[in-house]
Amino acid sequence: MRTLDYLEFEDRLRGGIVTATRQQRAALREQGVDVVESPWRADDPVRSLGTAFAGMGYFEEYDVAHCNTIGPGSLAVARHAKREGIPLVLHAHTTGEDFAESFRYSEAAIPALKRYLKRFYAQADVVLCPSDYTRRVLESYPVEAPIRTVSNGVDVESLKGYESFREETRERFDLEGMVVFSVGEVFERKGLSTFCRLAEETDYDFAWFGHYETGPAASEEVRTWTQNPPENVTFTGFVDDKRMAFGAGDVYCFPTKNENQGIAVLEAMATGKPVVIRDIPVFDEFFEDGHDCLKCETRAEFREALDRLADDPALRERLGANARETANEHSLARVGERLVDVYEALLNEETPPEQ
Repeated sequence: MRTLDYLEFEDRLRGGIVTATRQQRAALREQGVDVVESPWRADDPVRSLGTAFAGMGYFEEYDVAHCNTIGPGSLAVARHAKREGIPLVLHAHTTGEDFAESFRYSEAAIPALKRYLKRFYAQADVVLCPSDYTRRVLESYPVEAPIRTVSNGVDVESLKGYESFREETRERFDLEGMVVFSVGEVFERKGLSTFCRLAEETDYDFAWFGHYETGPAASEEVRTWTQNPPENVTFTGFVDDKRMAFGAGDVYCFPTKNENQGIAVLEAMATGKPVVIRDIPVFDEFFEDGHDCLKCETRAEFREALDRLADDPALRERLGANARETANEHSLARVGERLVDVYEALLNEETPPEQ
C-alpha cells in the first residue's frame, strides 16, 4: 500500500497538527506502509508543472490520499483524488471551535471558516478526527461524509531521555522548586489568562514552553501577558527539543477551553508528570479525574489542585504512574493499525468500521 500523508505548509506550521501528522507517518511505516509526504511529482506544485509538460505527470502515484490541512494544496489533492477514483481521507484537525481565541480577529472569521469546513470535509470518503467530541462538532455543522475517530496517539520514543534536560533547562530559565508548566503554542484558547492569574495567586514558578506571536496576528491577551508577565512566569518561546519542557517541569497545567484531543497532555502523561486540566467534554473520553489527572473548572479549583500536589508527593507519584498507563493506551502501534484498517476498507470500496 502506498499512501500520501500530506501536511500542507509543513515547513511553516507549528504545534499539534505537525506532531499529529508526523506521528501518523511513523505509525504507518511501523505497519509497513509506503508513505509519500508530498503529492507533487517534483515535490513542489510549481516545479511539477515541468514534469506535467514532460508527460511524467503532475501528481505522485499513491493508493490513498490523506490530507491533514484545509488549504489550496489540500483542495487540489482532494479534487485530483475524486477525479482519479483514489480514496480520499481528510483529517479534521481544524474546527471553528478550536480556531476561536487563537489569533487576532479569529472570532470574526469563524462563521466563514465553518461554512468552508462543511464543504471541504464533505468531499472525503471518510473524515478522521481525534476524538468523539470533535466528531460531534463536525456532525453539528453538518458534515455530510462518514466520520471516524482515530487518536492522535503519543510518540513515547521521542520523549526518551527527557530527565537529562532537567538541570540545564531549569538553570537556563531560572526555574526553582515545583515548576508548573505548559507546552505548545501560546493562545488565549489554551487558557493563557488562567495560567498567568494562577501564577499571580501562588508562589510557584510557572513556565510555558512554546512559540508565541509578536506581530499583527497576536491577540490582545497574548501580547499583554507575554510582554508583561507576572514575575514568576517565564515564556520560553520556541525550544529546539520538547524534552526540555518535560525535563524541567513538575506539574503539567493545561487550563485550555477547547481541544480536539490534546497531544501535549498525552506527552506529559507519558513522562509520568501529574496533570491538571480543565474539565471540558473532550477530556472525559480519555482521562479520569483523581486517577490519571486532576480536573478543574474554576481558577480556585486549579489553585487548590496545585497546592494539593505541592503538599502530597504520594499523590503526584500515583497520578503520574497512572498517567503513564493512560499514555500507553495511545501508542503509535494502535494508531497505525487503525489507519491501515481505514485505508483497507476504502480500497475495498467499503465504509471504514467504527473503532
